[in-house]
Amino acid sequence: MNRIINDTLRIFLITLIAGVLLGATYMITKEPIAEAEKKAKIEAYSMVFEDAADFHDDWDASIIDASYGELFESQGIEGVTVNEVVTAVDKDGAVLGYCITATSSKGYGGDVTIVVGIRNDNTVNGISFLTLNETPGLGMKAKEERFYSQFANIKTEKFRLTKSGASSEDEIDAISGATRTSNAVTSSVNGALLYKNSVLGYYEDGGDN
Repeated sequence: MNRIINDTLRIFLITLIAGVLLGATYMITKEPIAEAEKKAKIEAYSMVFEDAADFHDDWDASIIDASYGELFESQGIEGVTVNEVVTAVDKDGAVLGYCITATSSKGYGGDVTIVVGIRNDNTVNGISFLTLNETPGLGMKAKEERFYSQFANIKTEKFRLTKSGASSEDEIDAISGATRTSNAVTSSVNGALLYKNSVLGYYEDGGDN
């Protein structure tokens, strides 16, 4: 009986010490991780809005979390979530457009998270990746300029993915052997565009933000 009690106490102490160490490690690394994530976001914003002087995180969470699932589904945009919106402004504080962070759960290797820079007139400046864990040599080619540059400086309401070569500005030539990744990225961009025009558009036209 004493041996059972001793073993139980030993296991309890080991578990307690491990928990304390894990908690301490979390507290030590929490702030550096948060700072690294913030820096990565700012770099992504700057990449898709090079002429912006600042970025304002002034959209209320209740707006960001507004129900848009049915809206996305009606446009054939599946598995896309809008995570964050910041306003891009010039040196005088005038609004240039928005940086919209969107995530697709349909990537081959998991979530694909991108930042989309969209001007007031609906021109997509470009995209920048925050999360991409696709297959090397296939889906990871989404980070190559020949793919992501297809989204740059295009004014459209929706991009279309094609496997036969793009024949118009709003068509995106899919990565060979990585259609799923190509679709995840394109859907995220389309989700950001639709969100900008429908949800943010409502507040731009008189709603409160």
